[in-house]
Amino acid sequence: MTASTPLAPAAFSYPGHGGNAGIGVAICHGFTGSPHSVLPWAEHLARQGFAVSVPLLPGHGTDWRDLARHGWRDWYTAFEDAYLDLAAGTRSCFVAGLSMGGAIALRAAARHPVAGVAVVNPGLSFYDRRVRYVGLLKHVRRTTVPVEEPNPAPVTTNDGDYSLTPLEAVHQLSRLFRAARRGLPDVTAPALVFKSASDVVVPPTSLELLRQRLGSRELEVVGLPDSGHVATLDVDAPLIFDRSARFFLSHAAAPAPAQPATRDPEAP
Repeated sequence: MTASTPLAPAAFSYPGHGGNAGIGVAICHGFTGSPHSVLPWAEHLARQGFAVSVPLLPGHGTDWRDLARHGWRDWYTAFEDAYLDLAAGTRSCFVAGLSMGGAIALRAAARHPVAGVAVVNPGLSFYDRRVRYVGLLKHVRRTTVPVEEPNPAPVTTNDGDYSLTPLEAVHQLSRLFRAARRGLPDVTAPALVFKSASDVVVPPTSLELLRQRLGSRELEVVGLPDSGHVATLDVDAPLIFDRSARFFLSHAAAPAPAQPATRDPEAP
């Protein structure tokens, strides 16, 4: 029997505590997913004291009909707003994401002075070459079936009714990937990329594009030998949680030193 998370996915937010409260991490879930898919990651970071925000993207957590009514800019803006809110209250703020959420996080890193970016199986390209024609195909065929993993993660999530995938949404996803690819040379923050050895959703070309175009001062790639696409819920999840936490700590700005107390010369 597999474990499952509750229905009604919602955004996750934690203000942080202790010495790590000044370090923020905004995490983005993937296409047709919800915060449930990255919730264990967010909760791990919250236990370490980080301030964490995981927004629910428009058209997600409901059903495939709702997804078709939203464009990629809606998805990106929802995450960008969450990042900006978190950054306003922390001294260092990172972006992170899973799958499509990785593309959104990378676009945010290209547009804002993030402290760093950590992504898991980030999507920037497709296996199916027919996607290049999806702008035309969506007028002929409304939906398709989602990609099924032969060995899905042992933890299942109830993200809503996405038994079908609107081709309009796939078209929006392709436009998002294109925008994220264009922005890669503008990413100057350090980057940490986790990549599963077996991933039937995101092809190896996505990682190749990152290596070729990422203008980061530092790029670290960590292999995930025993996990599929949704690796944040799979066997290698503890590796993702531990390595990303250490990455955030190592690249966060140091807290401002405490100022020595001074006596008010006007005091009696």
